[in-house]
Amino acid sequence: MMTRVLPIAVLGLAMASAQAASSQDNASQVAQSEPASQQASTANAAVQRKTLKNGLQVIVVPDRMAPVATTMLTYKAGSREAPEGFPGMAHAQEHMMFRGSKDLSADQIAAIGAALGGHSNAFTTNDSTTYYYTVPNQFTDVALRLHAERMKNVLDRPKDWKQERGAIEQEVSQDMSSPIQVAIKRMRAALYKGTPYSHDALGTRESFDKTTAKMLKSFHDQWYTPNNAVLVVAGNVDADKILTEAQDLFGGIDAKKLPDRRAVEPGKIDSKTIRMPTDSGVGFAILGSRAPGSRDVQGMATTEVLASVLNNPRGPLYSQMVASGKSLAARYTTLPAALGSIGVSYVVFPKGADADGLVKQMRSILGDIAENGISTDQVAAAKRQLITQDTAAQDSISGLAHRWTQAVAVDQLNSPAQQLAAIKNVTADDINQMLSRLTQKDHSILAILKPEGSGAPQTGGGYGGSESFKPKNVGNVKLPDWAAKPLSEIVAPEQSIKPVKTTLANGLTVITVPSDSVHAMHVYGHIRNEPDLQEPEHKKGVANVLSQLLDFGTKKHGRKDYQAALDAIGAQASAGSNFSLTVLPEHFDRGLDLLAENELQPALPKAAFKRLQQRTAASVAGTINSPDFKAGQAMRRGILPKDDPALRYATPKSVAGLAYSDVTDYYQKAFRPDLTTIVVVGDVDPAQAKKAVASAFGDWQSQGEKPDVTLPKVPDNKASFHHVPDQAQTQDTVQLAESLGLSTQNADYHALTMANQVLTGGVFASRLYRELRVQRGLVYYVSSGLSTSRTRTQLTFQYGSDPDKVDQADKLIRHALVQLAKVPISEDELHRARAGLVRQVPLNEAGADSIGYGLLSRVELDQPLDEPYRAARAYQSIDAKQIQAAVKKWFRPDDLVRVVQGPKPK
Repeated sequence: MMTRVLPIAVLGLAMASAQAASSQDNASQVAQSEPASQQASTANAAVQRKTLKNGLQVIVVPDRMAPVATTMLTYKAGSREAPEGFPGMAHAQEHMMFRGSKDLSADQIAAIGAALGGHSNAFTTNDSTTYYYTVPNQFTDVALRLHAERMKNVLDRPKDWKQERGAIEQEVSQDMSSPIQVAIKRMRAALYKGTPYSHDALGTRESFDKTTAKMLKSFHDQWYTPNNAVLVVAGNVDADKILTEAQDLFGGIDAKKLPDRRAVEPGKIDSKTIRMPTDSGVGFAILGSRAPGSRDVQGMATTEVLASVLNNPRGPLYSQMVASGKSLAARYTTLPAALGSIGVSYVVFPKGADADGLVKQMRSILGDIAENGISTDQVAAAKRQLITQDTAAQDSISGLAHRWTQAVAVDQLNSPAQQLAAIKNVTADDINQMLSRLTQKDHSILAILKPEGSGAPQTGGGYGGSESFKPKNVGNVKLPDWAAKPLSEIVAPEQSIKPVKTTLANGLTVITVPSDSVHAMHVYGHIRNEPDLQEPEHKKGVANVLSQLLDFGTKKHGRKDYQAALDAIGAQASAGSNFSLTVLPEHFDRGLDLLAENELQPALPKAAFKRLQQRTAASVAGTINSPDFKAGQAMRRGILPKDDPALRYATPKSVAGLAYSDVTDYYQKAFRPDLTTIVVVGDVDPAQAKKAVASAFGDWQSQGEKPDVTLPKVPDNKASFHHVPDQAQTQDTVQLAESLGLSTQNADYHALTMANQVLTGGVFASRLYRELRVQRGLVYYVSSGLSTSRTRTQLTFQYGSDPDKVDQADKLIRHALVQLAKVPISEDELHRARAGLVRQVPLNEAGADSIGYGLLSRVELDQPLDEPYRAARAYQSIDAKQIQAAVKKWFRPDDLVRVVQGPKPK
């Protein structure tokens, strides 16, 4: 599957990894292994690397966490390398890489990807394009062959580009429907005017209309060469074998002389303010300036330490703007690119707030910090936090591949260790000098996005009646022998983790997952709760206010002192009904004590209650008037009976009517050990983990009767159609959904999961992806899934399309459900569905987070801890007729509720 070009996802302004490449031609390099003195290592085994004679850099990062491997191939060609006037050329070629090569058809690529059962993706940035597969490790060679075949040659045929252009233009519409994406685009254009960085990698409809298949083929032939690429393989693999396979698969591909790359030499910044409405329920004030590129390793390290200092809850940015109740968030971050990043200070504010006043205050705070300087103690605390983050980031196989790709392919370093070394070398003087530059007003661009609501949802209408379609599903695709043989046999995996479950005397459940491949200690906690049932109807919003009050320290430590205690050990902790801790192993006991202190003995200061109540009421006012909320509420009203507790929601009035005692009473009733599960993942003995948890949480006692936290079952819904106007969107976001009267315990649930795999789970080999995207270009994406709780299951489809394509996509989805009930799926589809679902299972154990949250999810659903492995065995015994029968019994195409957010469908 191809992602969007890495988005500037907000809020958090999650950043795209960006890359620039050397213009050096590496064709003359001699194949060699790096000397041992230059090899980095993990806790598992030494990293091995080799540069082939054709210039391809190969890096193998062994990790034994799970029987999984990630193969990541990065070409040093992004939007910077695109011809002038064609900013999306690299992005378009990324799409076309899935449309077939000389020896591998698009259907074969799709079928192999589906049968692998892993995660496959691609993304384009300013400086690079990356393709990756995360798969069961026995199929690493198949993933590598897919990379190699497409490096050799791609078809880039006009007829394929004509179809793919429809999908990529839907992607453009999707991004341009996001006001914050548009604001960042305008900010980037101003900060890097006249350079290749003045635009992101997405591209425009206008440029795609002018792009030809011949131009795409030329781009591939120029830049998709081994001497312009880095291959990283991370996971449970034999490094020597991988290096040999890389030589065999890639060694015969010729190197080429690379074209010159355009320089990034921005001129003077023309400071300005961008003002826009946003369809979000909250507003954003974003202050952007130039920052060091990620290839400036010391400059980027200084930026990271600066961000950690500024974002610390003890600091003035948080204290004066967030803890004061004036804003919802205030942070500093970067949107990185290889030769020049964007430093971003931003404030999130509720509807009705004085945005300009908040910007003035943010500038003043940053100016005061720059004038007074940052202390060595603040820098030391930031470094401890970043060291913990760096350690924890190694506890994911795909994360390891990303780390090494960023360091070597993007930043031109020998290993990620150099990034951490640079962070350790940052001084207070370095940070103060950088902050002084960043706070100069004439060096920045300001964007202010104020929340505006939408019109009232419109109910009625339909999708226009029936129409005849003849789907062209992927049938019996003949695979090449190198894929067919290893993928033919489906073997149920053995569980690689050994969770140990115990219960403390107070009813708290402890699950420990010992692993000597995990570097940090990870704690994941969840208290079973259901605010829709536990909040009194006239006091909706009390859980929201409580969650904010938990950030104000404990009965032992004030807010700043509590954070100082965490900083002293470099721990990251959060409290609430979902709580967590990440800490280095040597500080595990102390970290648990601090986490328990916040969870069991929160300060809940009455002095902070009133300002948080006022902020929440203002925030709620914007939220319930936003298109996102109205669309969600329209769907809930379509699915649920009119008196269902899940239809209730907080209003400014209900929040304003809360008393401080309502918050403390809710805490006493909802926070209790007999509804709590804690998962510990790390290199720890289960007995030691239980002892540490018991020491920290063992004295916690439940108050009163155990509350009911399970929503009642709901009857089948009937069809309804709703339109929620959203002036910010040029593209429609469409959801189709219906309630299903079964739980995960029902014998048909696994059969329906397999049906869903046929519909969208196999991505480009799935029925809906092929019909809606590959063959017709109606959508950029389409997804489907079964969302479940202990008592409720909902079938949901979502897609994005232009208004004139909404109805056609809708009809195709409904028709696909009808066909599933009428005709059994083919043997080929059945094999792909089984293979995909069975082979996904080990991936759930390839990272600490996926392990921890996966176990908590199973507890929440009242499932056995080894449920994925039981499901894998079930998938192997379910046949096509059972899937057909389950679909016919449970899926009701005529009862789907449709909610369209955006322009009115045409």
